Amino acid sequence: MARSGQDKKEQFELSLKGKDVPALTLDQKWYHLLGKVGDEDIRGLEKKLNELLKRQGKINTETREIKKVKRRLMDEIVSLMDEQQGGSDDAESKIAENKRLLKECNDKLDSYEDEMIELPRMIDSVNKQLLCITMEHCYETMQENTDDIEELEDWIRNIRIELKKNLIRKQEKEAKNHEIYKYMHDIFGADVVDLFDMRYNPEEKHPRTAEEVAAEKKAQEEKKDNG
Repeated sequence: MARSGQDKKEQFELSLKGKDVPALTLDQKWYHLLGKVGDEDIRGLEKKLNELLKRQGKINTETREIKKVKRRLMDEIVSLMDEQQGGSDDAESKIAENKRLLKECNDKLDSYEDEMIELPRMIDSVNKQLLCITMEHCYETMQENTDDIEELEDWIRNIRIELKKNLIRKQEKEAKNHEIYKYMHDIFGADVVDLFDMRYNPEEKHPRTAEEVAAEKKAQEEKKDNG
């Protein structure tokens, strides 16, 4: 008994449990397979996944840049401490500003850290939803193609039977034409082609054997001698 669409969807979802699936929209083969599919659910998940991946990439890049800034600020603070101990008000002001900027960097990194914990989970969830609906689409496409293939196989099989029948009929009619031509040729000679307004010379389809040509030549010579 065939599974219902819901049963098949559940089967696909179960098959994905515990699997680490790469992001589909980063795979050119996925686009090649479904690039022109206009399904709204597929396109909606594709857009959502790309936005999450873009956000993840942006956070990763900014995190690296912020960490570079932090290292620079801390290095500057260390180098300014000697000046501060010497009573430099300017150094003290710069240290205070660097500490303020360091706090901003840490606050930003803390907010990114929480988001970077959640983003992979969201990406995996959306990616698996997209893969599941992709599997449904591919399953339906393959079922439709299989129906068409079976129908085409029946058509090809029937055409082959008809082709074989028509080839036999064609050969039979060519043989009959050759038989008639041969008989008329014996009576009228080569002029039979023009006399019967023939569209082709049957000898081109069924050329006479050397024995037939020799026999005809001999008959013509005997007829000439008798005449």
